[in-house]
Amino acid sequence: MGTTNPLEVINQLVRAMNTCALDSALALFEPDASFVVKPGVVVSGTSGIRHALEGFMALKPTITIEAQQLIEAGDVAQYCARWTIQGSDPQGKPVQLKGRSSSILRRQADGRWLFLLDNPWGTDIVR
Repeated sequence: MGTTNPLEVINQLVRAMNTCALDSALALFEPDASFVVKPGVVVSGTSGIRHALEGFMALKPTITIEAQQLIEAGDVAQYCARWTIQGSDPQGKPVQLKGRSSSILRRQADGRWLFLLDNPWGTDIVR
């Protein structure tokens, strides 16, 4: 069954990250999608995205979306959000990250929306 709403895909990703459900998170990305791990580091494809998401999930994150906007044009959608992640590093030390994302989702032939490009850091990647 296809997901026909890009915002539901975003909500699914947040739930998957917050519960460390790696396979559920990966299923929301196109096979050749790209993911900005941090400014200056972009990975592509399922293997690269798996590794990047594992790194975020190692923090045992709680992701909160503070504000969001979605703009659709046919089969493409741009999603922008302000977010925070609270978690802890392997030694148990608290970690807090925050950013403004800019991501692109694309409607698939079966009606599902998947991430084509997920950039949690938005314009922070511009140096």
